[in-house]
Amino acid sequence: MPQSYSLQQVADFIGASVIGSAEVAISGLASLQDAGPGQLAFLARDKFRDQLLSSQASAIIMTAASAENYTGSALVMDNPYLGYARASALFDDTPAATVGVHATAVVAESATVHSKAVVGPNAVLGERVVVGANTVVGAGCYIGDDTVLGESCYLFANVSIYHNVSLGDRVRIHSGAVIGADGFGFAPGPDGWTKIFQLGGVRIGDDVEIGACTTIDRGALDDTVIENGVIIDNHVMIAHNVRVGENTAMAACSAAAGSTTIGKNCIFAGRSGVVGHVEVGDGVQVNSNTTLTKSVSESGVYASGVPCSQVSEWRKNAARFNQLDSMHRRLSALEKQLKED
Repeated sequence: MPQSYSLQQVADFIGASVIGSAEVAISGLASLQDAGPGQLAFLARDKFRDQLLSSQASAIIMTAASAENYTGSALVMDNPYLGYARASALFDDTPAATVGVHATAVVAESATVHSKAVVGPNAVLGERVVVGANTVVGAGCYIGDDTVLGESCYLFANVSIYHNVSLGDRVRIHSGAVIGADGFGFAPGPDGWTKIFQLGGVRIGDDVEIGACTTIDRGALDDTVIENGVIIDNHVMIAHNVRVGENTAMAACSAAAGSTTIGKNCIFAGRSGVVGHVEVGDGVQVNSNTTLTKSVSESGVYASGVPCSQVSEWRKNAARFNQLDSMHRRLSALEKQLKED
């Protein structure tokens, strides 16, 4: 049976004030449109206000302005979306793991696993691995030699962490992620490519979330660093020796090339990226399908690329694009001639 809370208990947990009955029982979350009795919804944008009166939710998280003239039960706070995020923790349905090391797990004798940790079926822990208290290593995970996992981390099934990687506390890594693979380092020579063996590691701070099938490469010499509070979506590529600053967010299919430094509180939208060996300052937002090709120090929103259009129009514009340089030269020559005349 799902856990049930009184509206007052939920209010205390998320930092909201109660309007209406504080004893309303809440057993789950739902959208305004689909919520039913016993469920809590939220109103974060005015464009959904028309759904407010018709919603069947037992209570709704909303701002004080939205709550005016509302006759139902509500939780009032300045940021309803944040309230929803906090409340979601009360109803997390991730299956509970059984504390201990599963009989099918392979754990090196030199590894240290806290008595309150979980090591799932067929997981492999290498030499001198350390697993902190309340950390879950899911089924089929591989943890390489000399890797340290902090407290209260959660590694879902089939996460691969190479050697010499450190995780802080409360790090959450989803299935298929690979942490500490070799960076793409090769030197050209007369006989082809010579591999540069990657001698650094990966350091991940506290409260970091890493999505499914994301790759974070180890450093060539120094470590690749992911600082506290960073959130990384699925299918993100972070190359060797990248440093990602605190509380930065990277959406799906974004990428950072090698030796790039990304500041704090940045946002990379889906399919955005940054080339290698540049610096991105704090508070930079990069729009979808945008690539930063040089260092950016000033905070703000950056965009690049060609807008979507019908293919017939796009083909004409693409042809004109290839003529821009010659057009510029002819225009400059005409301007110069006019000035001389």
